[in-house]
Amino acid sequence: MTSEEIKSNVEKALQEIRPFLQSDGGDITLVSIDNDNSVKVRLEGNCIGCSVNQMTLKSGVEMTIKKYAPQIEEVINLS
Repeated sequence: MTSEEIKSNVEKALQEIRPFLQSDGGDITLVSIDNDNSVKVRLEGNCIGCSVNQMTLKSGVEMTIKKYAPQIEEVINLS
């Protein structure tokens, strides 16, 4: 899978997640994909100060991204 395909798949995953975050007044932005296996995102809005954002990141965001792009090994939130 090319870097462009990986980016496209990660964007698809974020599109699936985004409505849930937006319903709570938050959002998520893709910052970068490093070495085709590490995704950096930025949680925004109400997600910044939310006490469950690490759980959301691991169980929701990372799981969904890995569903679309299995080669991704980690998802990092840059706050």
